[in-house]
Amino acid sequence: MTLPQRIALIVRRGLALLHPCVYGELGSKNSVVELAAALEQEIALLQPGADAHAVVEAFVARLGEVKRLVETDVEAAYEGDPAATSRMEVVMAYPGLYAVTIHRLAHELYRLKVPIIPRIMSELAHSKTGIDIHPGATIGEHFFIDHGTGVVIGETTVIGRNVKLYQGVTLGALSFERDPVTGALVKGIKRHPNVEDNVVIYAGATILGGETTIGHDSEIGGNVWLKDSVPPNTRVYNKPPAPEMKTRCPATDDRPR
Repeated sequence: MTLPQRIALIVRRGLALLHPCVYGELGSKNSVVELAAALEQEIALLQPGADAHAVVEAFVARLGEVKRLVETDVEAAYEGDPAATSRMEVVMAYPGLYAVTIHRLAHELYRLKVPIIPRIMSELAHSKTGIDIHPGATIGEHFFIDHGTGVVIGETTVIGRNVKLYQGVTLGALSFERDPVTGALVKGIKRHPNVEDNVVIYAGATILGGETTIGHDSEIGGNVWLKDSVPPNTRVYNKPPAPEMKTRCPATDDRPR
């Protein structure tokens, strides 16, 4: 198997641990052991000399918290969508939950500085759902992406609790800083926005910049373009177009003469 195929199997084993009722064919009693063994093998290949066993042990120790977070995401989708008839439907049929579940796994590996694997995991979710979440993004509990196609969440984004995004939302970089001597892109700096607790961002909104913060309990309307912070409890919407001015042709003017 190729590396992406092997990572896809690791993702399936991770999904089996988090959603055993749906991915039950891989949910055996030894699934944690099998997941750990597969991960350790890949990390050892990608990082010769690294303590792959210690990295995997740290990852496995976080799986309980990952499962808790994913359960809050299921609740967020079920409670936040009147079309959801059951939590099982959410797990089986909601692309937002699928992408976020994989992100939760990939993010733990990213935090452990595992190369390549987290990015491949995020791209597997991206290719299936159209939702692009960089594994570096930090996302709080009770997170819901509704519909989801076209959502982009950048590497240094920080999202709080109880946040809801609709399709086509971009949490991206405003610009890329360059080294003044070499001209190369400066890496490892904050480039993407912060979204505080209890925020709703509607379809097509674009929020850019590492210094941009959406304050808690705010709403960002559809197709809004933002590169500046907004305070808590703010509603940001595009202004409707001005009423069209109607003029009368003199030949059809029906005023009394």
